[in-house]
Amino acid sequence: MSGEPGQTSVAPPPGEVEPGSGVRIVVEYCEPCGFEATYLELASAVKEQYPGIEIQSRLGGTGAFEIEINGQLVFSKLENGGFPYEKDLIEAIRRASNGEPLEKITNSRPPCIIL
Repeated sequence: MSGEPGQTSVAPPPGEVEPGSGVRIVVEYCEPCGFEATYLELASAVKEQYPGIEIQSRLGGTGAFEIEINGQLVFSKLENGGFPYEKDLIEAIRRASNGEPLEKITNSRPPCIIL
């Protein structure tokens, strides 16, 4: 018998794609509204979980924070009034990378309010 018992490979086998590869995310956000920091935080969390993912940003209209996965709108701050929870976006990416149908994210956390 060859190989040592108990050894596991950390890197994916040759020819296997990184998790998130083939999934394309576009986040459209309102820069004057100060949403760039939220985008950067979300993008960092996504890249940490899915290093092979393609994530892009583009400037949007007032109040916008819209997220598309593979061309399908999955979250809209204009509709929900808040920002997506990271766990919900990560789940949508998992579904997309497995070829499962995407559903719109309807949960949202309220925007930060300074009193």
